[in-house]
Amino acid sequence: MIDSMTQESSEIQETIRSVLERNRFAVLATQRNGQPHASLIAFTPLEGLRFLAFATYRDTLKYASIREDQRVAILIEDREDDDRRSDRRLVVTAVGEAIRMPEEDQQAHIAAHLARHPELERFLSSPDCELVGVAVHAYQVVSSIDDVQWYAIG
Repeated sequence: MIDSMTQESSEIQETIRSVLERNRFAVLATQRNGQPHASLIAFTPLEGLRFLAFATYRDTLKYASIREDQRVAILIEDREDDDRRSDRRLVVTAVGEAIRMPEEDQQAHIAAHLARHPELERFLSSPDCELVGVAVHAYQVVSSIDDVQWYAIG
């Protein structure tokens, strides 16, 4: 028999997974010298819930901010949620650390990102573009002002 904590954990994982699969764009939050910055990104989940990836040019404020402070948050509003639940919108925030993807995994991760975002082919092939990985530590799932859950990545 599955206990209620395991069942709740399984349900929140499935909710997060569904939101990540349904949505392709998010808002990346960084900060530099105490100044917050938000950027719209096209993201791709990698290795289940453990990693998210996005691409950016190296000469951007977001890239400079990440190089200075790797702590980031990625907010995904579930705009593509089931129409039957129009009264309930989900917002999922991934909290983690920007990392360099291992060299041996780089091409596979770029291919995964390109498969999800084929319109970015020219952007991703630019020598000035970098695929950034985010090692997710936890997800916050908000379905209403009174319904906020956290899921820590083990």
